[in-house]
Amino acid sequence: MLYFLLLKIMKRKLRLPRIVKPFETKEKIILRDYLALERTTLANERTLFSYIRTSLYLVIGGIGLLKLEDFRSLRWLGYVALVISGILIIYGMVRYFMLKHKLHKFYEKSDLPE
Repeated sequence: MLYFLLLKIMKRKLRLPRIVKPFETKEKIILRDYLALERTTLANERTLFSYIRTSLYLVIGGIGLLKLEDFRSLRWLGYVALVISGILIIYGMVRYFMLKHKLHKFYEKSDLPE
């Protein structure tokens, strides 16, 4: 539910005027194209995992800065790291689901057996 709400908000706010029509293939999807879609799907998942990994590193760094007693003047940096971590994980998930939705359209048009 939250995904669809975020998707609608992102589409409305990030909509850029289109100069050309969206790409649509008039040919049947062959095995080579199907395998390219699979590679793109795996790359999309790998990118999501890198966003998650980076976000977790920022969480660990932020908590570490907050717990250090000798560096009280750097507490603000810990809070900044935690906020950026939250923003980064949300951004990564929105990008993942948007591309997954676009790829799903091509999978529906494919004539290959599943």
